[in-house]
Amino acid sequence: MRSRIFAVLAIAVLAGGGLAYGTYNMINNQPVKTTAMATQPVVVAAADLSLGSELKKEDLTVVNFPKGQAPDGAFDRVQDVIGRGVISAIVKNEPILPAKLASKEAGAGLPPVIPEGMRAVSVRVNEVIGVAGYVLPGTHVDVLTTQNPSNQPQDVTSKVILSNVQVLTAGTRLEQDQDKQKPVQVTVVTLAVYPDQAERLALASTEGKIQLALRNPMDQGAPTTPGVKPAGLLGAVKTSASPQRVMASAKKATGPVTQEAPAAPPAPSVEMIRGDKRTSEVIK
Repeated sequence: MRSRIFAVLAIAVLAGGGLAYGTYNMINNQPVKTTAMATQPVVVAAADLSLGSELKKEDLTVVNFPKGQAPDGAFDRVQDVIGRGVISAIVKNEPILPAKLASKEAGAGLPPVIPEGMRAVSVRVNEVIGVAGYVLPGTHVDVLTTQNPSNQPQDVTSKVILSNVQVLTAGTRLEQDQDKQKPVQVTVVTLAVYPDQAERLALASTEGKIQLALRNPMDQGAPTTPGVKPAGLLGAVKTSASPQRVMASAKKATGPVTQEAPAAPPAPSVEMIRGDKRTSEVIK
């Protein structure tokens, strides 16, 4: 009885093994069908490219994108972009697009980075004017000037003359320091301004002193200020607060502001004298 059971098990194992082996061979002997995917060449950056740099052959490489999946305007030949300037930072393996490159005639460096219609004006700064080195390329500042138009001490005036001005370079740097937001001590800062702003900036830096005020990048306001003189600074003359400060103070109020009703005028009356008595009668 036991020998029959072993015989049946042996036959089952041999049959199963033979069937599995035959199936394996049949699958392996079937021809493999391969489908070639259509691709297209795209020029990408071989390394990180900084603002103002000139593209060289070693900065670029070509990779294959699936057909129709390449970004609009992407280049397919390296020679089409060699020598053009970078006007917006490009990271490694990023496709090279026309929007991030200067025209072929513009070259590289600072000139193609200047926005259309604007000018680059450099001003001399020190550690204080440069906000302790935190005025870096890409940041925005307000420009203040201190002038004395009449050469009288009481007429010295400080006023914001330009608001939300972009910093193009700090010294000769077009990019911020590799350590993000690290202070950089420089003696010259280049600002992007419109021609009329360039005139005001040149006059302010020549006839008086200028000061840069670093802005929050999310703050896009441009408040108009009346300026301040020594008398107003010391409280001898009352100065009006800016609308922004008034609004901020109103938001901090704990309750609604109520206005008292004007007092009613007194009713007309007649004074009457009877002997040694004096009375006042209200006329109704």
